Amino acid sequence: MRTATLGPEQRAQALAAMAERELDVLVVGAGVVGAGTALDAATRGLATGLVEARDWASGTSSRSSKLIHGGLRYLEMLDFALVREALKERGLLLERLAPHLVKPVPFLYPLQHKGWERLYAGSGVALYDAMSVSSGHGRGLPTHRHLSRRHALRVAPALKKDALVGALQYYDAQMDDARYVTTLVRTAAAYGAHVANRARVVGFLREGERVVGARVQDGEAGGEYEVRAKQVVNATGVWTDDTQALIGERGQFHVRASKGIHLVVPKDRIHSNTGLILRTEKSVLFVIPWGRHWIVGTTDTDWDLDKAHPAASSADIDYLLEHVNSVLAVPLTRDDVQGVYAGLRPLLAGESDATSKLSREHTVAHPVPGLVVVAGGKYTTYRVMAKDAVDEAVHALDQRVADCVTEDIPLLGAEGYKALWNTRARIAARTGLHVVRVEHLLNRYGSMAEDLLELITADPALGEPLAAADDYLRAEIVYAASHEGARHLDDVLTRRTRISIETFDRGTLSARECAELMAPVLGWDSKQIDKEVEHYEKRVEAERESQRQPDDLTADAARLGAPDIAPV
Repeated sequence: MRTATLGPEQRAQALAAMAERELDVLVVGAGVVGAGTALDAATRGLATGLVEARDWASGTSSRSSKLIHGGLRYLEMLDFALVREALKERGLLLERLAPHLVKPVPFLYPLQHKGWERLYAGSGVALYDAMSVSSGHGRGLPTHRHLSRRHALRVAPALKKDALVGALQYYDAQMDDARYVTTLVRTAAAYGAHVANRARVVGFLREGERVVGARVQDGEAGGEYEVRAKQVVNATGVWTDDTQALIGERGQFHVRASKGIHLVVPKDRIHSNTGLILRTEKSVLFVIPWGRHWIVGTTDTDWDLDKAHPAASSADIDYLLEHVNSVLAVPLTRDDVQGVYAGLRPLLAGESDATSKLSREHTVAHPVPGLVVVAGGKYTTYRVMAKDAVDEAVHALDQRVADCVTEDIPLLGAEGYKALWNTRARIAARTGLHVVRVEHLLNRYGSMAEDLLELITADPALGEPLAAADDYLRAEIVYAASHEGARHLDDVLTRRTRISIETFDRGTLSARECAELMAPVLGWDSKQIDKEVEHYEKRVEAERESQRQPDDLTADAARLGAPDIAPV
């Protein structure tokens, strides 16, 4: 494999290489599906390129509920095929593909009715566990258990006594979604894909009816590249319709955006040893363990405003607080909320009744020769979506191409992770880091944690935590810029780390320290450092202002008050 370093030099080389000779496949969009598609294509031996207008996972794929799950509620809709597929993928990720990034997480489902509800919900969860095991990849998670009210309150003392008559506990899995995508992109690059972020497709190249590539604008250095490819895959999520519009063709389906918001609160505000899943009148509400925090979400409302920066309004925040407080003995207040983030789900919307049911599934289309479109689906099944997209592209290639192998391709950091985990105490003794710090690095980088330890050996000051966000080491900020493709301060504070939602200051107190750590890697002078910090502070203030607004329209207007540092 090639190096998986994604620094400024590698980005420039990737853009030059894509423009130099025709690719087999060019993937547009580096969310989880686009990154997965690039990995799938590269590991089949195809000459592959991946371009992203902003940062890896800067859209939907960094703003999810951070869950890898089978979709327990889809059982209620009798969508057994979707659940079975997702449970197989969950098992693969936990056991083989990314054990360093995907971890089991327990959930408590409070029962509110005696008798029938325990039988009904218990049957569903038992089927969920059985389908997981039958997939061949579900033996690593504990099975569900039935709890009395007294036992449930011992596990989750935060619950009101009258909020339940008993409970079920079951397991799913979680990950840091943005970190997962970054690792996916680096894995694709390691297998030969040319990858570049801040590289926006501004038009498609045509020969008659056929799409033969794309015009790509370099959002950093300026200039435009013509990237020719035998097949182009549009994997732009909620931007699918916008990307399709660049070729002036009506799609066979449309993608509509549904907004979901999440709150991040400190761990001590909810006294529980387990996550929670609650029914609401519209959907379900999760309270998810997240390191020293909880994530509370989510909402589900149509969104037709700015796609790049969906805004959470005051009404959204009140909705979540009202519903979670209905079961908490000590209610949460606005003052408990450390972070808020909003994301958009790409839901398929057909043009007839026959296709309207697609909204919870994914589809792949070939609307014009040379262009494949993949859309819909859910994070957990990204690998299946990527396989389907590449299969469709391969049909049109005049060459023999190997079948998909990603089921057997661990992501970078997975190989050797378990051995390093078992020797973490020795690593701590050797490096002088506390064992908790070593565990933190292993669970974020897997065996690539050795790269960070080398940075710290070369410069021991990088082994110190950030002054205002001490969950993270200074080395992680340098590494984000030198190895993970971070181009701006916002990339580091919101996606390579989660400082923007895990601190009450939203990362403003860490901004300058992080910018100064990134500067030598990215060649910033003091003027650029000041600019990065100023832009980040304006972004945070615009988000805070949007969250004080009563509705979507006013929240969107407030959020757009802060321009992007690298407009695209």
